[in-house]
Amino acid sequence: MVVGAGLGGVRTVEQLRTAGYQGGITLVGDEPHAPYDRPPLSKQVLAGTWTPERITLRDHDGLAELNVRTHFGVPATALHAGAVALADGTVLDADAVVIATGAEARRLPGQPPGVHTLRTLDDSLALRVALDGARSLLVVGAGFIGAEVASGARARGIGVTVLEAMPVPCERALGPQLGVLCGRLLTEAGVDLRLGTRLSRFVDANTVELADGSRVSADVVLAGVGATPRSSWLDKGDVGLETANGVACDERGRVDGASGVWAVGDVAAWQDPVRGGRFRHEHWTNVVDQAAVVARDIAGADPPPATVPYFWSDQFGMKIQLVGRPDLAGTIVPLRGEGLTGGPVKGTVAGYFAGDRLVAVVGFGAARYLAKYHALVLRGAGRAEATALAQS
Repeated sequence: MVVGAGLGGVRTVEQLRTAGYQGGITLVGDEPHAPYDRPPLSKQVLAGTWTPERITLRDHDGLAELNVRTHFGVPATALHAGAVALADGTVLDADAVVIATGAEARRLPGQPPGVHTLRTLDDSLALRVALDGARSLLVVGAGFIGAEVASGARARGIGVTVLEAMPVPCERALGPQLGVLCGRLLTEAGVDLRLGTRLSRFVDANTVELADGSRVSADVVLAGVGATPRSSWLDKGDVGLETANGVACDERGRVDGASGVWAVGDVAAWQDPVRGGRFRHEHWTNVVDQAAVVARDIAGADPPPATVPYFWSDQFGMKIQLVGRPDLAGTIVPLRGEGLTGGPVKGTVAGYFAGDRLVAVVGFGAARYLAKYHALVLRGAGRAEATALAQS
């Protein structure tokens, strides 16, 4: 049984069949929709250029072809030994359970219901309707979701203000040096970006009060302050799990302290083979990679080839791409472009190094160069080889 009908859930189902698993599979999802892809929610769906049907990963007929039973629109409420309970009272038995319930948008203290978040298809459609009649947008949080929504709003001619508590946007993902470039994309597009700005409270659904006592209002307000694992349902039932920052798993996705249970995606905190401890990556490709590992482990097949993390963000007509683990780096070295010296952001490529070893590369509007660095990051190439490639 796979609990969670998002990307992680549907890819696990597909990979189980690809790995030769012949047993019955049940897919449980709390949303009524067929499994859909989330990245377009803050881009094409929000802009109205794609219909919701276009982001469907597998419709009901496609799941039936895989011989998958579905329970959609009914959330799981408890995990028991060998069974999962649903909100409608159904209890489903299973020899193996894969937890793929993802994450939910984090809400700020005192956040009114009228303040938007963006995590689900329904969220995206509601925000799109709100922006259709808006002249101004206030975004709390300058991460990738906030920046992508700001990008779409500016393309409509909407005035945008972005509040960020950190010194630079996207600092957690890219670090302070590269986060500056994300800030430039916002300000160069006409966004009123206010860094180091802390929110004191929501006055109402359209107005916030800042720590200095000033207020900012807009027709539409979006809180884009990250996400939290959807694991509260696991606190019930007779299987006790460690869920402080995601479901604790080993390096194959096997859940600690629970036989026959695996976890993938945003809800899962896997053992980190490099730094020890556990890590949780909220990125599309990480979910896909983990689904392949878990499915093959369940089916008794050989594990898939090693991969490295990868994510992207589309902002202001530019694709930002990162491959690797920037959290392992001690230094950042410019490889191409002039963004880090005040020149154009577009075409900038930078390498993250742990000592002499290349552990990550980021590119701004430089997709053809990023593809060349992927193999170097995968094998931890040295600085001389990375810089030589940059000059070729």
